Amino acid sequence: MLACSKCNAIPQILLEGYLEVYTPAPQLVESLREIFNLESANPIVVSYDNEHELKELCELINNSFNKAAKEMFYCSTLTEPGIKGATAITFPHFYSRVQRPDYIEIMNGSLFTNHMQPIIKLEDNEITGYEFLMRPIKQDYPFQPYELFQMARESGLQSFLDSATRISSIRVSAETLPRGVKRFINFLPSSIYDPTHCLRTTFKAVEKYEVDPNDLVFEVVETEKINEIDHLKNIFNTYKAEGMKMALDDVGTGFATQEMLLELKPDFAKIDRSVISFCDQDIVKQSKLSELVSIAEAEGITLLAEGIERKEEAQFCQDVGMTYGQGYYFGRPAEQPISRIKV
Repeated sequence: MLACSKCNAIPQILLEGYLEVYTPAPQLVESLREIFNLESANPIVVSYDNEHELKELCELINNSFNKAAKEMFYCSTLTEPGIKGATAITFPHFYSRVQRPDYIEIMNGSLFTNHMQPIIKLEDNEITGYEFLMRPIKQDYPFQPYELFQMARESGLQSFLDSATRISSIRVSAETLPRGVKRFINFLPSSIYDPTHCLRTTFKAVEKYEVDPNDLVFEVVETEKINEIDHLKNIFNTYKAEGMKMALDDVGTGFATQEMLLELKPDFAKIDRSVISFCDQDIVKQSKLSELVSIAEAEGITLLAEGIERKEEAQFCQDVGMTYGQGYYFGRPAEQPISRIKV
């Protein structure tokens, strides 16, 4: 059976058994038979005794067909021929999962946690919230967050991982922060194809961990890759209907332009570090920040300066009219919240 691989649980890939490969394209069936020297009908079923042999079978397919053809193959593993196995997925997704079983284990077991970076009010350096950032939970399962998400994207598990990360952030925030402290939680718009369906588990987690929806700020990342503004508006509206706030990340670069601020009207806009860095010495950046402040004031948007690493940057951002700041100058991501800012 074929199914959407976006949000379903991760199908098990057996370390010993049978690889089943199905294709709806008749012209590809004969090619598969020739490669594996088999006479069996579609689907093709090939046995393997260990993980190494499974990888070799996958490499054979990967090296024998072009990208378009590989998208036409659907794979799963079986304990015995004819016995239904896990839901079949496209070969590119299957191939990626076979290559990184360690990452699959991390995602399947949610073997990660979240560290917190403080967000402060510039006028008095008081902590008003934290951004939650994915980190490994055990030394036995190391990973770089960017690499894990890249692998998830290549293997069709981006929505699965993005949802699990949101839930982890909500849980950790409930365990570590009091009510009234904002929790900035990242999400990938491209992983939410149907907000009503895809955000259901997120909203259930908010109820389960008794987090005040007003304390939650969901932050758009990968903004440069979002082309469907109406879809993003739908996501924003779905979150807001539950009483949560929205933030647009990377403002001033890529997709997150001033036009997007006017179009989306988020509650918060986070100004990209590339604009903040040495802004106290750069006339062009100063002009850009002044313009963003004017837009934000007119639209009721709260601005947050990201990547502040110097006292002078913090001072200029405050002087120009920005409300909040974040960066190594105030504090690095940590496992536990800090009591106060030391600057």
